[in-house]
Amino acid sequence: MKDAISKQQERVTGFLAEFREFAMRGNVVDLAIGVIIGGAFGRIVTSLVNDVLMPPIGLLLGGLNFADFFINLSGTDYPSVEAAKAAGAPTLNYGMFINAVIDFVIVAFVIFVVIKQMNRFRRQAEQAPPAAPPPPPRQEVLLEEIRDLLKGKNG
Repeated sequence: MKDAISKQQERVTGFLAEFREFAMRGNVVDLAIGVIIGGAFGRIVTSLVNDVLMPPIGLLLGGLNFADFFINLSGTDYPSVEAAKAAGAPTLNYGMFINAVIDFVIVAFVIFVVIKQMNRFRRQAEQAPPAAPPPPPRQEVLLEEIRDLLKGKNG
């Protein structure tokens, strides 16, 4: 019985060690950081669209609020999406979909600009002339001088 328990503990310990090794690899940590930053960036873009871009666009279009554009599938009339949701009515919220598409376009554009910049830096690094090799160590230079002197005596 003790052997079975110790084997089980070894399996769990081995599994945890393997998982720790996997999780601490650079790529996994980088991915986790990217997901966290991406989530925060997404919220910023959503606020930009809903709170900064869409109000002036709605104002230019006669005071329209895109978030209130919806098709009510229940047949009952509701003044807003919130009222329809509160009543439990099924709706197609195409105004919110328009906001989500604008969010996506902004995020896609920002990612495009970032990747384009990274590619530009990468091309510049590839086109840069290679650095001059470091000078040989002093000991190697002295040995070459001794060799040359010995060749001169024997030659």
